[in-house]
Amino acid sequence: MIRFNDVSKRYPNGHQGLSHVNLHLVPGEMCFLTGHSGAGKSTLLRLIALIEGATQGQIIVGGQNLSRLRRRRIPYYRRGIGVIFQNHKLLFDRTIFDNVALPLVIAGHGHQEIARRVRAALDNVGLLGKEKLFPITLSGGEQQRVGIARAVVNRPAVLLADEPTGNLDPDLSREIMHLFERFHQVGVTVLIASHDLDLIRGMQHRILSLKEGQLVGDTATGAAL
Repeated sequence: MIRFNDVSKRYPNGHQGLSHVNLHLVPGEMCFLTGHSGAGKSTLLRLIALIEGATQGQIIVGGQNLSRLRRRRIPYYRRGIGVIFQNHKLLFDRTIFDNVALPLVIAGHGHQEIARRVRAALDNVGLLGKEKLFPITLSGGEQQRVGIARAVVNRPAVLLADEPTGNLDPDLSREIMHLFERFHQVGVTVLIASHDLDLIRGMQHRILSLKEGQLVGDTATGAAL
């Protein structure tokens, strides 16, 4: 599903975000990405989401070589990728329903289809019945759930999360991680960047470790973390 072949990312200011990374995630796999701040976790996720492009190497997602993807095809590619951010990136002047519906509106779905999918996504994250509320009225954990619902409303094959529990207490963090496991169990490929080693080690999934842009650990191969 996701393959990196000798991938490097160098920014215009000279910073080396990633260096010669090789990895492979099979369809439906759930995997954690860890490392210190600035190790390259966000860069790796942004390359998969095509928010940025690699400087070197090949990235293959769902059989598509991202370096060969034409610009006009990028929005269609991104519909198959759900992205969740630590700070939620919600629209606070819009209702919960409107926040979750946004990807479907952009994709041109009809009103009935949008309503059906939004309610199903909110039901999946335990927020059905709150669609008319505004994000400011929700707790931090509930706001993160809205972000997850928005990320999965398009039924993506790949779900990426960048420090999704960074601002949550341990109990809420575990609840959010179990939500990701539910999507993994129905065949979604899930890749989560997190610095919370205690939490992710208890989840019993593969862990990739980055250090200064290099992949230095992979529990699937027994490489050191």
